[in-house]
Amino acid sequence: MFTHVMIGSNDLERARTFYDATFAALGGPPGEMDARGRLIYAHEGSRLMITKPIDGNPATAANGGTIGLAAASPDHVRAWHEAGTRHGGTAIESPPAERPNGSFVAYLRDPDGNKLTARSAATKQ
Repeated sequence: MFTHVMIGSNDLERARTFYDATFAALGGPPGEMDARGRLIYAHEGSRLMITKPIDGNPATAANGGTIGLAAASPDHVRAWHEAGTRHGGTAIESPPAERPNGSFVAYLRDPDGNKLTARSAATKQ
């Protein structure tokens, strides 16, 4: 249904540092800047695009919005969370953990305040 998700940033280099690290933890490639100055992450048919707002106003995070990222395993979720907190993100909600529905999740806010989650199927330990 979706072709991409576009979010705003007030500092694209800061965003690149954060997203390059977190997507590397999930096995994705670094972002690329397109001719329009947008930072683009493409992985397994999905695209996340980051841009300065076209209207010239400051970028703000969606209140109530969350961007969900697929992870291959709980270890990838943990690595994503660790990379994010080391590269300007803020840990939010609970630590990375298994949920009652059987998924393994972690939550972060990126340096611009966007809420992200990485999720995988839980493995029985």
